[in-house]
Amino acid sequence: MLPIARWLMRGTPHATGGAAVAAIVPWLFWLSGAIAALVTLRRGLSPALPVIVAAAVPAGWWWMQGDAIPLASVLLVTLMALVLRERMRWSEALIVGTLAAAVMVQLELFVPPGGTGPLLEQLRQGSTEIDAMLDELVRQGYDTEALTALLVGGVTGLVVLLASVACLALARSWQAGLYNPGGFRQEFHALRLSGRELAVLVGLAVAGGLLGLQALVTLAWVPLLVCGVALVHGFIGAKGMNGLWLVAFYVLLITTWPMILIVLLVAFLDVFADFRGRLASRSD
Repeated sequence: MLPIARWLMRGTPHATGGAAVAAIVPWLFWLSGAIAALVTLRRGLSPALPVIVAAAVPAGWWWMQGDAIPLASVLLVTLMALVLRERMRWSEALIVGTLAAAVMVQLELFVPPGGTGPLLEQLRQGSTEIDAMLDELVRQGYDTEALTALLVGGVTGLVVLLASVACLALARSWQAGLYNPGGFRQEFHALRLSGRELAVLVGLAVAGGLLGLQALVTLAWVPLLVCGVALVHGFIGAKGMNGLWLVAFYVLLITTWPMILIVLLVAFLDVFADFRGRLASRSD
């Protein structure tokens, strides 16, 4: 996709048109977000504003149709790109993105316009087991609509955050390919949280649990997961292992919860052990 990125960076009209067209086409919002992030990373916020607006306007139309994911993704990836450009730290961009996504969830931006009532009714009609489960929750005093809104908002917020991280990674890889070949690989392989950043994430999760801000509890682990993925990439790259190992890793990561927990645990330990630094010192 590097030739596409090269064409987009020929001038603002190219990037603006590309972002607008991608935002209009269903399920191409990720490309629109990546274009906005690329221009933001390379030129800064002010020069990127026409591109951001060109991506946001069609995405806003999709929001009016009931799909908030495109607009939320474009805005979130642009925010993270701005933080990454200014601070030059992936970990800080991930933490800011997590906070922004949690705010979106808490504001119920991802709850359907008509509420969750119609969704619950469809679920009841579609499955007698779900209907019985919902009736049991009602008997126990739970507000099923509130629970459904929390679930829908949390899952959608998680999807938006992960999609935005992927868009930012794509934009950063484009930037490196055009102006600093190999830079993204080195940067991503070195990604890890500092002790202070880990403490911030733990504090956010604990505060979310105590204050009833479930979005923080749900999303606070995402930066740690991304750092764990970067650790696996760095290890495989340092060992010169076949790319099929990465394929197998992603298949397990997507399909099994234990793999996610293992990656989170290893990333947590890496904050204190610095596995890649130890591996590099042994190689020397």
